[in-house]
Amino acid sequence: MPRYLIRRLGRAIFALWGISTIVFVVLRLSGDPATLLLPQEASVEDVMRLRHDLGLDAPLLLQYLRFLGSSVAGNFGESLRHREPAMALVRSHLWATLELSFAAFFVAAVVAVPTGILAAVKPHSLQDHAVMTLTLIGQSAPTFWIGIMLILTFGLELRWFPIGGRGTLSHLVMPALTLGAFAMASIARLTRSAMLDVLRLDYINTARAKGLSNRRVIWKHALKNAAIPVVTIMGLQFGALLGGAVVTETVFSWPGIGRLAIQGIYNRDYPVVQASVFIAAAFFVLINFVVDLLYTIFDPRIRYE
Repeated sequence: MPRYLIRRLGRAIFALWGISTIVFVVLRLSGDPATLLLPQEASVEDVMRLRHDLGLDAPLLLQYLRFLGSSVAGNFGESLRHREPAMALVRSHLWATLELSFAAFFVAAVVAVPTGILAAVKPHSLQDHAVMTLTLIGQSAPTFWIGIMLILTFGLELRWFPIGGRGTLSHLVMPALTLGAFAMASIARLTRSAMLDVLRLDYINTARAKGLSNRRVIWKHALKNAAIPVVTIMGLQFGALLGGAVVTETVFSWPGIGRLAIQGIYNRDYPVVQASVFIAAAFFVLINFVVDLLYTIFDPRIRYE
């Protein structure tokens, strides 16, 4: 296990370095932020002076080395637009994204796993076809379209929920459903597939032949052995929720790091975008590591060396 942890730590560091480097290069190719920070009538001398103050006139390699040196210490610089440390600004928006992601994941898991099991228990039945149709819609419909439909129906027509912002629990309902729709469909489909594979095995028939109730066979014997792929897709989907909340946060004006990153891209606010992407990538790496450890709980035969 210690050797495995060291290897995973090395891979995590390499992944974060690679992602940070790609973001650094792509942002520099997007344009000069000095032209956005100054009025249109600013002279060339004013632009050059601001670029020098921001350190953007240095060679790209030197900028990259400075970025690496400061990012190792968790310092991504000062926001060009907000004039405050970028990491502190991202942390202030992080809790909103975590709140939305956890709510969406909870809704997706609570609905998807029982739904997938229900479809697998009676394959090719009416309930199975209904579940598969709903999951197909959930995976096919664009996130922004789902959000807009919820706003038009439950926000403007019925006035059940507020259409934007963050505050009470009612503000969380529609964004959580919008963000969790794709994850819900993916988890339900894979749960159904995994359960169908397990329910065909001989030991399930043996358990039923011993007189065990159908509920006990499904929830205690079949689900536990089908849990590995389900846990995998749940972990991947939770990581995707953290990184993919950009559209949902924009549609519902949710003050999370996704919306902050989009604003940073529009403003060419390099430090904010770099800090936002780094935090999202770090959470994704951490979630994958936790999923790997959960494998040993559901299947004791799995050992890491």
